[in-house]
Parts: sequence; C-alpha cells; structure tokens
Amino acid sequence: MNDLALPRTGEATAAPIAAAPRPRRRSLAYLQAAPLALVFLVFLGVPLLLTAVVSFWEYNEYAITPALTLQNYADLFDGCLSADLCTTVRTYLSTLKFVALTLAITLPLGFAIAYFLAFHIRSDTVRMGLFLLCTIPFWTSNVIRMISWIPLLGRNGLVNDTLRSLGLIREPIEGLLYSDFSVVLAFVHLDTVFMIVPIFNSLARIDRSLIEAARDCGASGFQTLWNVVLPLAKPGIAIGSIFVVTLVMGDFVTVGVMGGQQIASVGKVIQVQMAYLQFPAAAANAVVLLAAVLLMILGLTRMIDLRREL
Repeated sequence: MNDLALPRTGEATAAPIAAAPRPRRRSLAYLQAAPLALVFLVFLGVPLLLTAVVSFWEYNEYAITPALTLQNYADLFDGCLSADLCTTVRTYLSTLKFVALTLAITLPLGFAIAYFLAFHIRSDTVRMGLFLLCTIPFWTSNVIRMISWIPLLGRNGLVNDTLRSLGLIREPIEGLLYSDFSVVLAFVHLDTVFMIVPIFNSLARIDRSLIEAARDCGASGFQTLWNVVLPLAKPGIAIGSIFVVTLVMGDFVTVGVMGGQQIASVGKVIQVQMAYLQFPAAAANAVVLLAAVLLMILGLTRMIDLRREL
C-alpha cells in the first residue's frame, strides 16, 4: 500500500528537472529576437512615431511650428462630407483603381507561372534558372525599367510604327503612353514577381499524393485545381496580394513617369507636398495612407492565419 501511495524518488525529481529549462529556453528566445526587434523599433517604429507627431504641427509658407493641431487632417478631409467627392476621396479612388487592376492581372499571371514552375518543371536546376530569369530585370533600377517602355509605347514608338506598317491603324494610338494603361502595365511589369514567389512557395509545399488521390477519385483537372490546389495555395495568394497592395498604394515614381505627371495618386500627393516643404500636411497624408493600407492588409489576412503559416 505504501509503495502504491508514495511516489518513487526518481519520479518525484523528474518533473522539476524537465520543467526547469522552459523559462531558460523562453529567455533565450527573447534574447535571440532582441537585435532584430531593436532594428525594427529604430528604423520603423521611431520614424512612424515621428511622422505621426509631425502631422499635428502647424506650418505656413515660411515656417513649421511644433504644436498640437488637427488642422492638417481637417484640410485633408475638407469637403468630404458634401455631396461631391473631395480631392482626397478622388485621389484614393484613383489609387485603388490601380490596385484593383494590378491585382486582377498579377494574381492569375503569377499563379499560372508559379503553377508551371511547381508542377511542370521537374529539374531543380531548370527551376532555379527560370527564377533567376525572373529576377534579371531587378538588376536595374525601377526608373530605367519604366523608361524602357517609352520607346515602345510612344506616339512614334515601336508598337505604333509596327501597327501602321501592317496597315492595322492609320493614326497613332494616343492612349498607349502617359495613361492609365501605361501605369498599370508598368505596375504589372514591376510587381508580378512579388506574386510569383509566395505562391510558388505554397504550391511547392503541397503533397503530390493529394493530387494523385484526387485524380484517382475521378476529379477533373479543373476540380483538382479548384478543390485541392487553390485552398492550399491561399497563404501564398494572401502574401503576394499584400506585397502588391502595399507597393502600389505607396508608389509615386511609376505613376509620375508612366502617367506623364498627369495622374493623381496618394503617393504622388505626398511626394509633391514634400517637394514644397509642406511636411505636416505630407505627414498627415502618410498617416491616413498607412491606416488605409493596414485596413486592406487586415482584410487580406482574414483569408488565412499567416502567423501560423509563416
């Protein structure tokens, strides 16, 4: 009876010995994450905090005064409660239009390329070579890549000259350059690779036996794609969409170069305000833009628990 009631000596000491390293491992994990957290705080947290502080300062044509005022935000949303759309709402609608069009093109294009690389390329060497081919344009700056479209899409560019030589058109097509079309084309050119990589990463992790099981059960290719591949690729689709949304929402160089400085976007407005030294107004615009992007990211992350997937 005593042997059954009293724990053995080895059993009594085993639990404390096993539990002791847990706080130590946790402290070690925090210590390992501390350098990156410090870099994150210094180079992201502090600038964002300073931007938010400057957005409440006063300014005029001659000076910027540290103060606490909401006038910058009032000017930003001036007239937005009226029947007509205010400048801020029209600017955001223009930017969201580019976001929607870029997503509508880069998502199916990036998924198709990632699917081809993941399921139809068997050689790792060939796959890495194709990935390298996708990254070659990034060896030059964004501006050079955008400027390279101008000789192609201009009024007397290669596209118009070719169409006229073939007799398909008589007059040059005016909307190829310095238009919404050229801006979206540049965004697709610049951002498609940011959609390909995360989707490929998700597709590469799919167990091929699941696809074989679906085929053995009589599923067609489309049914396998819709019911097996797409649900398992949701993390990559969400991450790629976040990349594209954040890049397009804050971009001002692409809109300026490919739009001929004639198309409005939120990033372009902030850049112009910075050029005219209207730092508090630019900071208020940046805070609103950050809030809008975070809301969009929050909506995208509801598709999948990215923290668990990463």
